[in-house]
Amino acid sequence: MPKFQPIDYFQVDELFSDEEILVRNTVRDFVTDRVLPIIAEHFEQHTFPAELVPELASLGLFGCFLPEEYGCAGTSKTAYGVICRELERGDSGLRSFVSVQGSLAMFAIYGSGSEEQKKEWLPRMARGEAIGCFGLTEPDYGSDPGGLVTRAEKTSAGYLLNGAKMWITNGSTAHIAIVWAKLDGVIRGFLVEKGTPGYRAVEQRGKFSLRASDTSELIFENCEIPEKNLLPASKGIASPLKCLSSARYGIAWGAVGAAADCLDRALAYSKERVQFGKPIASFQLVQEKLAHMATEITKAQLLAHRLGRLQDEGKARFTQISMAKRNNVFMALECARLARDILAANGIMSEYHVIRHMLNLEGVKTYEGTHDIHTLILGNDLTGLEAFR
Repeated sequence: MPKFQPIDYFQVDELFSDEEILVRNTVRDFVTDRVLPIIAEHFEQHTFPAELVPELASLGLFGCFLPEEYGCAGTSKTAYGVICRELERGDSGLRSFVSVQGSLAMFAIYGSGSEEQKKEWLPRMARGEAIGCFGLTEPDYGSDPGGLVTRAEKTSAGYLLNGAKMWITNGSTAHIAIVWAKLDGVIRGFLVEKGTPGYRAVEQRGKFSLRASDTSELIFENCEIPEKNLLPASKGIASPLKCLSSARYGIAWGAVGAAADCLDRALAYSKERVQFGKPIASFQLVQEKLAHMATEITKAQLLAHRLGRLQDEGKARFTQISMAKRNNVFMALECARLARDILAANGIMSEYHVIRHMLNLEGVKTYEGTHDIHTLILGNDLTGLEAFR
């Protein structure tokens, strides 16, 4: 396939370091050569392209921003954002896989785990030998994770878990689940290994979004785990929320990749599709759509880049991440819909990819905090008044 050259109207590429450009080119080529030829079929078949996992690991993409001492690449957070952008050009499900592995599961162990837990799990996860998932959302508690009802009870042998988690990416394939439960009324994190008696993962079928992603329900019925599997530094809702901030940051970048792919395909199609004796790109209504998409993508590129630099400097606030996730996903979904409109009937065909992006982004708009929840986070920050309760 030809090299992909997304729109860069304000020369944002000039703001990246040589290392970040190298990372971008490497992942971009991987997506072009290995992901795009197979992803439509996986989406249609409701399967995750597990054959790509060893290659993703060999590229150093799992937990890439974590320290090298744990077998990770030690990249900048901006480089991680670039990785997410390029992966989501391929498919939101693929970016979700990498995001959950690194920003949620590995980051939870790195931020709340013991040194022994870090040394045991992080190198294996970086190599792709162990896959992780992150069990926070429950059937009755999504936007209000602090209300979770999964319980942990101290026993002589460790802890007994009872409860259920919902919409868990990587759930059925994961070797290790990071499970958040209330222990004596306080939210704590636990490592639950695949095969533990009383623990099972049930794949959720029937999705019309993120079909190339493993999404599961996790069920715990008197699931006993050893004392050593408690994440010792996890105390309260702040612990999982820090992980969510890292994942939301990656989503803000990833959405730009999906939008850029939609614009690229719509632009190329509009130049080739002839109606009324000339390419549809020559019509004012089509040009207005293309101009709008290009403008919104450019704004989102600049927003993501600045947020990345703030992350690298340790200055980023969670409210800034909320703004970027809220804006960029909304933008990407709008671009996908406009691209589908330009492609007309062909816009719903899998070979043109736009409808797959559009359906995926409907899910991305909801997970890791809905558009409305991020609106209220920003409203609270601006006014000092909380609208949640």
